[in-house]
Amino acid sequence: MHENKMKVLRDSVRKLLHRGATTNLKNALRKTHPSDIAHLFRYFEFHEQKSLLDMVPEIERVADILAELEADSVPGLAVLLDKDYLVTIVREMANDDSAEFIRCLPDELAEDILSQLQDDHEDGTEELLGYDEDTAGGIMSTDVFSLGQNLTVKEAIAALQDSEDYEMVFYVYVTDEHNHLVGVLSLRQLLTVPPQTKLSDIMSTNVMRVRTDMDQEEVAALVAKYNILAIPVVDDQGKLLGLITVDDVIDVMRDEATEDILRMAGTTEEEMLLGYKSLRIARLRLPWLLTTLVGGVVTGTLMWHFKATLEQAIMLISFIPVITGMGGNVGSQTSTILVRGFATGRVDFSMLQRIFLKELRVGLIMGIVCGLTIATVATVWHQNAYFGIVVGVAMVTAITLAACMGVLVTAFFKKVGIDPAIASSPIVQTVNDITGILIYFSTATLFLPYLLK
Repeated sequence: MHENKMKVLRDSVRKLLHRGATTNLKNALRKTHPSDIAHLFRYFEFHEQKSLLDMVPEIERVADILAELEADSVPGLAVLLDKDYLVTIVREMANDDSAEFIRCLPDELAEDILSQLQDDHEDGTEELLGYDEDTAGGIMSTDVFSLGQNLTVKEAIAALQDSEDYEMVFYVYVTDEHNHLVGVLSLRQLLTVPPQTKLSDIMSTNVMRVRTDMDQEEVAALVAKYNILAIPVVDDQGKLLGLITVDDVIDVMRDEATEDILRMAGTTEEEMLLGYKSLRIARLRLPWLLTTLVGGVVTGTLMWHFKATLEQAIMLISFIPVITGMGGNVGSQTSTILVRGFATGRVDFSMLQRIFLKELRVGLIMGIVCGLTIATVATVWHQNAYFGIVVGVAMVTAITLAACMGVLVTAFFKKVGIDPAIASSPIVQTVNDITGILIYFSTATLFLPYLLK
């Protein structure tokens, strides 16, 4: 929903809720898409959310709303709802949605709900809860439609017409008698061949598939790369277990992008789940601030080491923030680009040398431009051409090195199995502050006799 329309809806619902205009509220909610209602809930307290949910009579619609809620909103609202009512809602959800919903609940409540699920839906939900939530098995739906390879096209079409309880049928997956995935068909193929043709005669055996333990980010990259609407999930023996559809992939891409951005800022998604718990949020942020603090101490130590140079040429202090700031910015830019490249699959280690040389050239070009600019400023300001040379050379070197460090540090983190997003801000910037100061004062010490003239 458009932002302005959402604001109007939010204000209208708030006024109607405070007035107790139940009939008007029911009408407004009935006309609003479940996703928009879920978005609307973030602007209301949990008891108000419950009141709004009570005005939605259709249990299927309630299930759709709760399935769209942000993870941090689920526990606070769920504890206000009757357990039997929650069980009924969970049974109405697709099993991948119900598994994700149950994962967000407090442990005791989640166990109570699982113990009350007695039908086939429980089996699918419990199966999904057995997989890591960040894997293909954790995000797949087990309501996957498949047909036996010995069926005819006529029988397949008849089966398709009765497939309303399954995930959307984008493709027809074909299995053998042991449920091994052996082929795939498009709906168009079924409609353009003779009715008595066997599926095994027209299916494609080259089926894009993923295993249950594949990371969800890799699954999303595959779907994006090959522009497919769904991808089947199989076990180690190739048996068809589930299906991941494009709507699940979009959620994964959004969550992974959010995670990367938060890590670049030196925090995690857990902070969002903690709400206003200041002490625990501070504990999450502190490690990265302490990393920067250590870097600052090292930088100060280096400046103290060069105190003789600084005492004799106090004008050097004028450009310390410029040298360190420019190096840090360039390093962060390079690192951010590379992090995103790794995340989307557009960059791998086979391309690293080419990327390094490209960033080296880019850093050198930017360094020369910025170096000439700052050298001119330094010369005019302090009336000393040698000082301009010192600042200019330091700037060129610092920026070029920062661009290279952005590649090397990020690649190192990726190589050792640590998410490279954490290297973007705190590590790269700290390293570049240290190297920037070292380059600046080393150059100044080299030219010190000329600076004193």
